Amino acid sequence: MKKNAKTTGLHQTRRQLLATGLAAAAVPILGARQTFANTPTQGGTLRLGTGHGSTSDSMDPALNTSAFITLLSGAFANRLTEIDPNGEITPELAESWEGSENGKVWHFKLRQGVTFHNGKTMDADDVIATLNAHRGEESQSSVKALANQINEITKISASEIKIELTGANADYPLLLSAGAFAIMPLVDGELQTEAGIGTGGYILERIDMGVKAVLRKNPAYFKENAAFFDAVEINIINDPSARQNALLTGRVDVIDQVTPKTADLLARRPGVRLVEVAGSLHYTFPMLTNTAPFDDNNVRLALKYGCNRTEMVEKVLRGHGTLGNDHPIPVTDRYFNADLEQRQFDPDKAKFHLKEAGLDSLEVQLTASESIWIGALEAVQLYSERSKGAGLNIIPKKVPNDGYWSNVWMKEPWSAAYWSGRATPDWMFTAAYSADSSWNDTFWAHDRFNELLVKGRSELDESVRAGIYHEMQQIVSDEGGTVIPMFANHIMSVSDKIGVPDKVGGDWELDGGRAIERWWYTGN
Repeated sequence: MKKNAKTTGLHQTRRQLLATGLAAAAVPILGARQTFANTPTQGGTLRLGTGHGSTSDSMDPALNTSAFITLLSGAFANRLTEIDPNGEITPELAESWEGSENGKVWHFKLRQGVTFHNGKTMDADDVIATLNAHRGEESQSSVKALANQINEITKISASEIKIELTGANADYPLLLSAGAFAIMPLVDGELQTEAGIGTGGYILERIDMGVKAVLRKNPAYFKENAAFFDAVEINIINDPSARQNALLTGRVDVIDQVTPKTADLLARRPGVRLVEVAGSLHYTFPMLTNTAPFDDNNVRLALKYGCNRTEMVEKVLRGHGTLGNDHPIPVTDRYFNADLEQRQFDPDKAKFHLKEAGLDSLEVQLTASESIWIGALEAVQLYSERSKGAGLNIIPKKVPNDGYWSNVWMKEPWSAAYWSGRATPDWMFTAAYSADSSWNDTFWAHDRFNELLVKGRSELDESVRAGIYHEMQQIVSDEGGTVIPMFANHIMSVSDKIGVPDKVGGDWELDGGRAIERWWYTGN
């Protein structure tokens, strides 16, 4: 029995997959999942201004540490599966899939007749080579921990593959929707990871890293009701004021990362409108737990209790978000642990944990840049000021925006960062907290946590699985290496010239990173 992936929500899909033999069927016409207040029109140019991107970015989706590359690769490439605006898993380059052994073995049938921008027909060899590029000890891929769950990939035919995992994972097709898993062409035995060639709705014409990318419509795109623009310009404008000014002066049509301070004012400006979506985006202050003094959990707890997260939500987010509790699972997730006590600003508890660490006070440096996320420097300053009464002397360190992800993140002992979150707790925990993840940005390792992570993937009893993820949230909150003060809404502003679907995805910036494919030009 096969289940139509079009008609079920993300979590409902998982339950029904388990009940029907871990199977999902193809959607006849991709793009039909969207609903529109007005019929999208073909044509026009999208000029987008984004607050992400730097000269150190790589075209290789596997090495992506920038939302700019996620956005770009979402325009020129596709993955096996996709998460649609409603949070549903839908087929993309995979036409259908079926699992067995509680999700340890997966068969994928590939969409036929799809061509890369270089004219090559996409087939099983391209998919296998792409997935294998993320695996192994030498891999630097951001999804290495996900890919290393694969034990073996077998080519059944040009349009069918079998993936055998090292252990059961009932969510594995969903994980293959990760941006880093964009399918690249295999040419003369070499995977073209940095050529900017994919199967997507737009063809990359030119790129100037840290500045701009230009794309044109792919006339042979396999999706219907998608990729409406004739051309696309992605402009990197890291300064929030400059980005907003570019929108108001008509230089761009869409901007992301609207500052909470100016959101309400911008909403009242004629000719533009706000698009705001609550999701799993969360702002973090990761500490390197393999480096003193952050190798002491009492120090980490002191810093967590020294953070006035309520004030940050009020003053930095201006209410456009919610409190964080030092773990990455949002309140909207079905596995959110509602029984976990919300951590509050408590100078006395901070002092207690400092004393437990053998310290009367603590002086540490917290590194951030202006554009790492909107209000990052303001948040660091608030953190520094309020924590002084807790025996903490947090010294803000401002660094340049360009090269932050390559020069600061996972290198400075304590820094600002953010995560857009992931569609399931397993995905989020695997990507950022598992001991073997290349994106474990605190270098944190916890035996019980990693044991539960593996156990949760194959657990079919929903109540037992919920208990596993509840315990994992408790462990990360109490023993993890990152302070997570708040979850932020995605705030974008759009010219009246741009049409937006009724439902916008919140799993990543700009409609799940797919605004270029899903939005359209109205000509107003």
